[in-house]
Amino acid sequence: METTTDDTLAGRVALVAGATRGAGRQFAVQLGARGATVYVTGRTTRGRVSEVGRATETIEETADLVTAAGGEGIALPADHLDPAAVRAVVDRVEGDHGRLDVLVDGVWGGEHLIEFGKRAWELDLDKGLRMLDLGVRAHLITLRRALPLLVRRPGGLVVEVTDGTAESAGTYRENLFFDLVKYAPIRLVKGLAQELDPVGCTAVSLTPGFLRSEWMLDHFGVREDNWRDAIAREPAFAIAESPVFVGRALAALASDPDRHRWNGGSLSSGQLARVYGFTDTDGSAPDAWPYIAAFTAARENGTEADADDYR
Repeated sequence: METTTDDTLAGRVALVAGATRGAGRQFAVQLGARGATVYVTGRTTRGRVSEVGRATETIEETADLVTAAGGEGIALPADHLDPAAVRAVVDRVEGDHGRLDVLVDGVWGGEHLIEFGKRAWELDLDKGLRMLDLGVRAHLITLRRALPLLVRRPGGLVVEVTDGTAESAGTYRENLFFDLVKYAPIRLVKGLAQELDPVGCTAVSLTPGFLRSEWMLDHFGVREDNWRDAIAREPAFAIAESPVFVGRALAALASDPDRHRWNGGSLSSGQLARVYGFTDTDGSAPDAWPYIAAFTAARENGTEADADDYR
């Protein structure tokens, strides 16, 4: 897979929490492509499968991809709902390097829990609370354990991964728990930014657009080489982006010496592509969130929005 390879992150140490697949995997790989040492965590290993049930995607494979891209990938199995397990991960990073420069807080794995088409009082409470655990509680545990190491040096970057921007948050996600889980990192970053600013560190939230993750490709019954076949089933899929795109967004942000200008910001892959000039694997630069807004408005008006205008 094509990467943007340079050494702008050589000597930097990153922890990508939730790097088994999808955006998390490419966050790690693209940091590695710029020379970083990347610790990758997750629950699915070559010997154990998480509740997500995707045995073919493991953190060991992600670590191997990081190393192949030019960095050093190190796989550490961890459930980020277990504070002791997260402490062990951070202790390993500290013991190996004594520093942490980039923390990507991207734990999720809750797609299988989402129930669309049900009102708040009809939802499965256990599934909803599990989503809150995965998307909020695990993030807070990770921050509490990792921040003491990250703030030792000015310049540290914390990235809270979510789905959607502050601007797009006005659109309800049609599941009360899911909506709350995906807005929480945006709000969380507002507080983090204030607390990190005096020590010279930066916090942002980052979202992909319409992500062609492994799960999403399977959901639509397509592969990366024929993903456009899914547009007939879901027209908005025309703006879909590969995980590489948002991975490159992160790598560009982490490599920017002036990244603190984004402190507290709600950022998207398409937005950062306009600033940093990277592209997806096909050479395009999809800006999904403005397109989705235009697509929704056009559908309500009985017209059409052209995805090509947003690439």
